[in-house]
Amino acid sequence: MYVFEEDKLIKSIIKHKPTQILLQLPEGLKKESSRLATLIQEKTGVDVIVSGEPLWGACDVAVEEAKQLGCDLIVMYGHAPFMDIKFPVIYIEARYEINISSLLKKALPLLKGKTKIGLLCSVQHMHQLAPATKMLEVEHHKVLIPKAKGHAFYDGQVLGCEYTGIKMLAEKVDALLMIANKFHALGASLAVAKPVILVDPLQQEVLDMKSIREKIIKQRVAAVAHAQDARKIGVIIGTKIGQKFGSYEYVRTQLKKLGKPYVLISMGEVTNDKLINLHDIDAFVELAGPRIAIDAAGIYEKPLLTAREFAVLCGDLTWDDLMKKGFL
Repeated sequence: MYVFEEDKLIKSIIKHKPTQILLQLPEGLKKESSRLATLIQEKTGVDVIVSGEPLWGACDVAVEEAKQLGCDLIVMYGHAPFMDIKFPVIYIEARYEINISSLLKKALPLLKGKTKIGLLCSVQHMHQLAPATKMLEVEHHKVLIPKAKGHAFYDGQVLGCEYTGIKMLAEKVDALLMIANKFHALGASLAVAKPVILVDPLQQEVLDMKSIREKIIKQRVAAVAHAQDARKIGVIIGTKIGQKFGSYEYVRTQLKKLGKPYVLISMGEVTNDKLINLHDIDAFVELAGPRIAIDAAGIYEKPLLTAREFAVLCGDLTWDDLMKKGFL
């Protein structure tokens, strides 16, 4: 049900006149990589290299990988532009075409008593904003759609790591309705202290994110508590161009004040195996993407904190600050 816009893709490639292309797809779309690579080569005569590396988001544009391979164009599926990239990139959003009216009806009871609804979609579902707005208004809800702020490319777009538009909207609404997936909805529920209702067209489910949010917060409290006892802390600096959240200068300064030994570490992919190999480090602060620590907390054997959680550890923020102003 994904729309791959092959005609647009081929026309855009011909316009760029590349000599070799790096093709990036998220894990759920990688099954299409061989077909798309063959199509591009047949229609344009340009060689294609499929990136076998994970694609975590629009922040994960593989510019260095493309340069190392001698590619002069990147085709990225499943995302909209996120930041200014000093390298040619074609973004194909892969919209997910499905009628979601039955799912929206299923979500309505969860919005009972809530007048003002903030409506958001991930990029695959942006075309659902208009019909969802109409249905909510028929049910006498007032719909507010956040403007494209921060790294969002569209009005009403939700990202996985950055929630500027949602935070600006939060005080004006009673709840958020998101047409997306659990990843995006969890991020929103951690970013603002408002009810978040998820409509997931791919999984065909409707969820109130409250219980999932509470479970994650308990995990985060435990991670900070364990990190407080660390004898030495590793400060992970992300090497991906779009994954830089927080200042290692700030973390380093605060650790010196606390008298905590530390090590600055560079990483592209943060994995448990890498952290375990650094055997004399008891806890880590990661300054790549905040979702790295939060979403995969269960796989890390050592505490891994976000920049904002580190600020709690050193006393510059309180848990109440995070609960009110957001973990992200």
